[in-house]
Amino acid sequence: MATLIVVDDHPIWREAISRDLQEAGHRVLAAFGEGRAALKAIRDLRPDVAILDLQLPDLSGVAVLQSLGEDCPTAVLVLSASGESSDVLEAIKAGARGYLVKSASAAELSEAVERVAAGDAVFTPGLAGLVLGEYRRLANADEPEQPKLSERETEVLRLVAKGLNYREIAERLFLSQRTVQNHVQHILTKLQLHNRAQLVRYAIEQGIDGD
Repeated sequence: MATLIVVDDHPIWREAISRDLQEAGHRVLAAFGEGRAALKAIRDLRPDVAILDLQLPDLSGVAVLQSLGEDCPTAVLVLSASGESSDVLEAIKAGARGYLVKSASAAELSEAVERVAAGDAVFTPGLAGLVLGEYRRLANADEPEQPKLSERETEVLRLVAKGLNYREIAERLFLSQRTVQNHVQHILTKLQLHNRAQLVRYAIEQGIDGD
């Protein structure tokens, strides 16, 4: 089960979410009603998952996501009353790994927490198509064609997105760690990315992070 921080400016929601998740077996480290306090706690406590509302009295949820940056090890699951496409896309582009609306059940929320902690992207039904459609639209805009990865590079990228380290990938693919490192470096160069966090985001966006 995951370690969590809950961020919501409504005390009743905050307490209910925390209670439901603890009853599901997760460990809630802290709960906050403001973005700045939550931002500091995420950096200090490094929970597996931060459940984040978008509407906060000081920093917005999107501002919190942008402040965390791509190298933050905590996965952010947005839990919002809004299912508007603009809010969903803004949150995902800012770094959220998942997005649920507040009509989700306690069981759905607990499952989403487990999945984002494991590296999956999770959306309320209906929103996944919206996000994928937007990425496809952007990909088909007047932009250079995405570089193609080899079958082996795609295999390595999929395992990187699953959170495996170089040694684990090498064992899985019967390669040396040096060969795996070389593959990762080639992938970074091809895609013009700079680190593993960006590789994971790319894999999720391209739908190549699954089995």
